[in-house]
This record gives sequence, C-alpha cells and structure tokens, in this order.
Amino acid sequence: MLLPAGKRKYDENFGKEMETYADALALQLPWQGRTGGTLTVGYQGCADAGLCYPPVERRYRIDPARPGTLTELPMAAASDVAEDDTSLAQRTLQSGSAWRIGVAFLAFGLLLSFTPCVLPMVPILSSIIVGQAQVTRKRGLLLAAAYSLGMALVYTSLGVAAGLAGEGLAGALQKPWVLLTFGALLVALALSMFDVYQLQLPSALQTRLSNASGNLSGGRLAAVFAMGAVSALIVGPCVAGPLAGALLYISQTGNALIGAGALFAMACGMSVPLLLTGLSAGSLLPRAGAWMNHVKKVFGLLLIAVAIWMVNPVLPVTVSMALWGAFAILCAAFLRVGEAVPQGAGAGPYAAKALGLLMLLGGLFELVGAASSGRDVLQPLAHLRGAGNGATIAAAGAGQAHDAEPRFTRVRNVADLDQVLASAKKPVMLDFYADWCVSCKEMERLTFTDTRVQAAMQDMHLLQADVTANSEEDRALMKRFSLFGPPGIVMFDAAGKEVPQARIIGYQPPEKFLRRLELAANNPERTNQ
Repeated sequence: MLLPAGKRKYDENFGKEMETYADALALQLPWQGRTGGTLTVGYQGCADAGLCYPPVERRYRIDPARPGTLTELPMAAASDVAEDDTSLAQRTLQSGSAWRIGVAFLAFGLLLSFTPCVLPMVPILSSIIVGQAQVTRKRGLLLAAAYSLGMALVYTSLGVAAGLAGEGLAGALQKPWVLLTFGALLVALALSMFDVYQLQLPSALQTRLSNASGNLSGGRLAAVFAMGAVSALIVGPCVAGPLAGALLYISQTGNALIGAGALFAMACGMSVPLLLTGLSAGSLLPRAGAWMNHVKKVFGLLLIAVAIWMVNPVLPVTVSMALWGAFAILCAAFLRVGEAVPQGAGAGPYAAKALGLLMLLGGLFELVGAASSGRDVLQPLAHLRGAGNGATIAAAGAGQAHDAEPRFTRVRNVADLDQVLASAKKPVMLDFYADWCVSCKEMERLTFTDTRVQAAMQDMHLLQADVTANSEEDRALMKRFSLFGPPGIVMFDAAGKEVPQARIIGYQPPEKFLRRLELAANNPERTNQ
C-alpha cells in the first residue's frame, strides 16, 4: 500500500522532515483472496503550534463480501498501554477546562504524596512542629501551610522554568555538596531534638519579631517556608508521569499559565499529608512532660534517617552501610537495650527491648558487611555466601545468576546513541538513570530483577544514559526525547525507530513493563508501513 504525497514539514521534536496530511486522507487498499483479514492503522494528530496528541491505533475487520466496508475491532494491550499517566495528564491539559485540570492534578498530587520522593518531607515538617514549645491545632496547621506553600510555589516556578527552557532543572541541584549540606542541616536539627543545644534566634531579634507580630513569629514562619522550598528542590527531584505531561505541555505550547495552575494544583495535592500532620499536632502530639521528650527523640532519629537516605547516592556503598549500621545501633541505644526491665512492668518495655535487640543485631550486620566490602544495604552479608565449603559450586551458581541480570551499555551523548541505533538488529531500550533518582532505584530493585522481565530483555539491546552529573551532554540527550529528568525509558524497534506507545515515565511494576517490552518487539507503526 502506497500513501499519497503529503505536505513536508520539518519537525523540531524529531529533528527531521515529516510528511503530514491535513483534513481527510483517502486510501485504496487492494485486497486479493477470498478470505477476510485484519487491518491495523496507526496515526498521530498534531497541531500547527507543535503540540502532538498521543499516538492512536485502530483495528478493522476486512470482509471481501462487503467491499468498502470496515468493521472496527476493539483494541487490547496496545491501546491500554498508551493510557498512561503522561498521556492522561496531557489530554487533561488540552481540554482547557480550569476545574477539570485543577481536580485532576490535585488527585495526581495526592497519589504522588505517598511515593518515596515525597514521604521524607513528612518527618522534616513533623520535627519542626514538635520542636515548638507549645503546639496547638492552629499553630501546627499554620506551620504546615507555610511549609507546603514554600514547596508548592517552588514546584510551580521551577516547573514553568523547566518547561519553557525545555530541560530539567532539578537535577542541577543534586550535586554532592548540596546534598551533603542539606543532610548536615537535618542532622543539626536532629541534635537540637536531642537537647544537645537549642536552635533559636538572638533574644534581641526575638523581642523585635514578637513585638511586630504579637503571638505569631513571622521569622519562624519564614524559616519554615524556606525549608519547604528547599525540600521541594532536594528531596523530591524525580519526574513522574503527571509532572512530565505538564512540563511537556508547557514546552510545546508555551502556555505557562495553564501549566502553572496544573503544577500548583499538583503541589497542593502532594501537601495534603503535610497539612494533616500539622492539623493533628494539637491532638496527637503531647504538649509537655516526659512523653514530649520521647516524641522529640523519635523525630530526631527520623531526621537522621532522612539525612542518611538523602546523601546515600553520593557515598560509596560501604560508607552507606556503615552509616545505616551506626544509625541502627543509635536507635538501640535510645531504646535502652542494656538496661534491665523493672519488675511489674507491662508489655510495652519488653516490646521496646525486643525491638532494640533487633536494631542492634541489624546494625552489627551492616557494620560487618561494610568491613567486608559488602555491596547491598538490604543484604549486608549476601557476598559472604560463597565462603567456606562448596565455594566452587556457589561461585558457579552466582555466575549463572549474574548472567541472568540485565547488562546495560552506557551511552554518553546523542552521537553514541545514533551510532547504536544505526547498527541495531534487534529492539533497543534506553534507560535514563541518575544516582539521586529514587524511582530509578525502584525500577532496578523491583522491576529489572523480575525473572519474566529479565527473560524478555535478553532479546533487546540495553542502553543506559547516566544523567547523574546533569552535564550539557546529559541535558542534550534528554532534550532530544522531551524528557525533563529521570526516570525515563525510551523503546526502539529493530529498525532503530522509536515506539512512542512504549515510552515509560516514572516507576512501573513488572506486569506493565512487560507490555511495553512487547510493544517494542512488535512495533505496530512499523507493521502498518
């Protein structure tokens, strides 16, 4: 089947000249044979302004007894795969309805609030609230609102800037010195929870602020606002589907107003757990007494855990294991493992003692793993399994397991990628990865380790672009595919052509990921050519 000549137009997104058709496209399909068949048609609609709709695929039944009549068939996996968060977010933005955009992105933000990129903000805010001398519902909600507003405004402004610039900006702040500085700040806050010292403004400045604002400390609210802004930049840099859709909409249409409204609504949804934390302060957090000191110590430990989690990407694995081991032993010390339980005590002290012993044992395991050059925080002693009797058999088994793991070839820039695609003889998968990307680690640990996924990826050429440094080459490579940051996976068929329906933004479980791999192996657009 030959298509008629269309209008040639240079497409900046694909970097080449494309053939387009306006209005209706009439085709004659010669059909030989007495039996029927199935016709699969793939197409993508684009506006002159540069905004393209998600690729569409339709299937029709051909009946030789009824020439000129096609019966549309329901689509299965391909159409379902195309309905991801990114395309849903783009379609919502394209509707132009303010209330629909606001409600949809508020729901997106609420779902994102339970991801590992956002949850660490909860102990940061909780420690700020607990650090107050007296906490009421009104005071807690006000502090949470200041923190959330700082996060929302920075999220919105950064998103608009990233969309207009056409490249991710959050990755620029994932430098080792930035992460280490913010981690040190969290440790300093934790030490104040342990009453090592008191963090407070000079008395003269406190008096001026108190006289200027009465019972409300404007300086404290400004500090909480700033902490929320910094947390939005450093704690949650990963790109999810709805965020990618909003940034792509801004970059393609230049409509920063609608994009900003969507991003602000999403940030408000992400702030719901934070606001609930502040609102519950008056009823769930004790105001005075020994219990208050225990609560402060718990949140101090949480702050240290967030600090270690944050600097983990820029540290060697053995150092991370040593830090987690020391943290576990510190928790055991706070649970007073070495002290005897007094007679007549209830079940609480015994439960705390058991938890403390487990923390102590886990901490010792981490330290032993670090001292013996371990490679996995979650399995600190796994590398010692080959020692002792049966070392040869264990080593052989480990080698077989290692061979089953996906092996990626690193590409540094656009030129490296083009060279691989030009010589590709099987489907290609390009994985955008960064050390500071939490969702990337989820993909590695939960999806890429699945045996079904590993079997499917053995028939593919696996590429990986490490964009941890966020260099000029990294940004150029992401910009080629309109990506604003990791995680992102781009699929190509055996001819080196991208399969848009198989693109992945954000974390994806093994079941959905397998369907994307099937699309790359059986590119419907290539079948229809």
